[in-house]
Amino acid sequence: MSQVLDTPPPTPAPADDDLAALAARHGLSVSGARPSLPEYVRQLWARRHFITAFATAKLTAQYAQAKLGQVWQVMTPLLNAAVYYFIFGVLLGTKRHVPDYIPFLVTGVFIWTFTQSSIMAGTRAISGNLGLVRALHFPRAALPISFCLQQLQQLLFSMAALVVILLCFGVPVAFSWLLAFPALVLQFTFNTGMSLIMARMGAKTPDIAQLMPFVLRTWMYVSGVMWSIDKLAGKHSGLPHWVEPVLQAQPAAVYIDLMRFALIDSFHAKQLPHHVWLYAAGWALLAGVGGFIYFWKAEETYGRG
Repeated sequence: MSQVLDTPPPTPAPADDDLAALAARHGLSVSGARPSLPEYVRQLWARRHFITAFATAKLTAQYAQAKLGQVWQVMTPLLNAAVYYFIFGVLLGTKRHVPDYIPFLVTGVFIWTFTQSSIMAGTRAISGNLGLVRALHFPRAALPISFCLQQLQQLLFSMAALVVILLCFGVPVAFSWLLAFPALVLQFTFNTGMSLIMARMGAKTPDIAQLMPFVLRTWMYVSGVMWSIDKLAGKHSGLPHWVEPVLQAQPAAVYIDLMRFALIDSFHAKQLPHHVWLYAAGWALLAGVGGFIYFWKAEETYGRG
């Protein structure tokens, strides 16, 4: 006779909802999950020393293989300015009707290079550092922010050379020079926001890094780096009347105008329209806050795939 054994029924596997509740009760969370926005800001602040050290290390290593070393931090934008002076100032004659053209040009080149380099560095911030992103857990926004801080440090070296150029061409030291500090704060905020936007786009589509030099070169030509926008879009230019205010209101031109006013134009008693500061603050707020939120929303996707 066969003997029937009484066996207990199998224990049902816990439901996913039960496991999630158990994990939440013990303070566990999904690996790589996006934190809340306030928590994300706190994590970034806690790593502020890493961001600063990483930016300084990248700046030091940038020219480590060159014989002149860190001298290239100043020489590179100065050489660019020299090329632009020969092509646009001499050959095309844009230096006519622009007082103190060389300080005007060098200021524009330095300020534009700050924005250009920040955006390009942000484009590759994630896609160019996948090893670091995949190996370590940290707020990914630390990378584009540190690259922008690196570009700010490089600009400060260049500003020392700019001061020498201003003094050599007879532009005296003035209280208006202090306006350069709030102008740089606003531009840094704008640059960081744009870098965060481009970092997310570049992480998803690395080919954007190949396209950006053409976009940035076009942006430079319409930003008044080598010429005065009011002379370019004047009444004899043949352009529609709305072109000049649009060009002057775009962010690169706004930050260049602020720095030129602080360092040069006040010497000529030129008045800066009040709305320029409003534009500068508005662009900084829009790009800074908007770019940060845009980057944060994709936090859990960086380094995957």
